[in-house]
Amino acid sequence: MAERLESVRVGIGDAARLAARPIEDITTIVVTKFHPVSLIEELFTLGVRDVGENRHQEAQAKAVELARLGLTWHFVGQIQSKKARQVRTYASVIHSVDRPALVAALASDDAAVDCFIQVNLTDDPARGGVAPGELLPLVDTVQSAPGLRLLGLMAVAPLNAGEPTSEPRRAFARVRELSVGMRKLAPEATALSMGMSQDYVAAVLEGATHLRIGTAITGKRPEHS
Repeated sequence: MAERLESVRVGIGDAARLAARPIEDITTIVVTKFHPVSLIEELFTLGVRDVGENRHQEAQAKAVELARLGLTWHFVGQIQSKKARQVRTYASVIHSVDRPALVAALASDDAAVDCFIQVNLTDDPARGGVAPGELLPLVDTVQSAPGLRLLGLMAVAPLNAGEPTSEPRRAFARVRELSVGMRKLAPEATALSMGMSQDYVAAVLEGATHLRIGTAITGKRPEHS
């Protein structure tokens, strides 16, 4: 795993230089879903401090068990509104805010949690994310909610060839355009959470500040139920 992690770090560095960007501006989140706590402990020894999970029950258990490490936990999956308060208790950053009902469920008078609004670049609502045409009203909703600090936008590049933004770099360029437009309402929300194991280079070239990388670093996921 040390070799895979170093390979990804080199790839990110090369892409950042190509884009004339400081590598310090890019946060790599290692997505560890289905992997055991022991793997996260190994990642910690290799210098990883940002960890991503996308299933609440699994994420909660790992965060409790590894509390001593002081990791930054990123929740990158879809959230049921009824689970939102529980996710707030351990996640420092929530990447998948996509509807007013979830904003209401996450709102709190407690310390603010960082969040991204997820944009859906497909025509499939099951993929999660707000439709681009509905983005600005949701930005307003997040901005007015107590206990949420909007960092920027999150997106997953479409997987289906033939969709308008199926080529990853085109998809990420679209997210960057949406980000520029939303800054009229949220000028400080400049971060972009985009790019995964297969397309992180394209994401860096289009301005990604947060990469969500799993198998390229962790290797094949273990079998799970």
